[in-house]
Amino acid sequence: MATKIRLQRHGRKNYAFYPIVIADSRAPRDGRFIERIGSYNPNTNPATVTLNFERALYWVNVGAQPTDTVRTILSNEGVLLMKHLQGGVKKGAFDEAEAQRRFDAWKAQKQQATDKIIASMTDKKESDAKARFEAEQAKNKAKAEAVAKKKAELAAAAAEAEAAANAEEAPAEEAAAE
Repeated sequence: MATKIRLQRHGRKNYAFYPIVIADSRAPRDGRFIERIGSYNPNTNPATVTLNFERALYWVNVGAQPTDTVRTILSNEGVLLMKHLQGGVKKGAFDEAEAQRRFDAWKAQKQQATDKIIASMTDKKESDAKARFEAEQAKNKAKAEAVAKKKAELAAAAAEAEAAANAEEAPAEEAAAE
């Protein structure tokens, strides 16, 4: 039986997520599978991958063939690197401790790069939010100045009208006093 490591499509239209499964190559894409070893959710930023590392490594070692997308996922998670390192141990190039040390160094470097990307995305979001806030404050200040100017004009017009009304009343009162 030829086994494949592949993705099954779940979810709704335009919002899919994918369980990573081991299946017979003749089985339908979303049909019967042997084992579920993880999931891939491309809807998050960055994409979320959960993977049972040990089971994935086992299936790769016994000959299950990953599809192109799953091969990329396994490579990013380090399963293929660990298989390569285990091959070096079998050939006697180095021992198991050295293989584990190399894998841990690779994993730490990858985690550091991922943290750096996430930090830059967070900084960009914060700077964009700060820029939007400052732009909004500038708009509000300009609007408040325009409103204050208009109120001052209305108050001046009202004072002018009151002064004109007082001026008209004063001659009328003088005429009545005479």
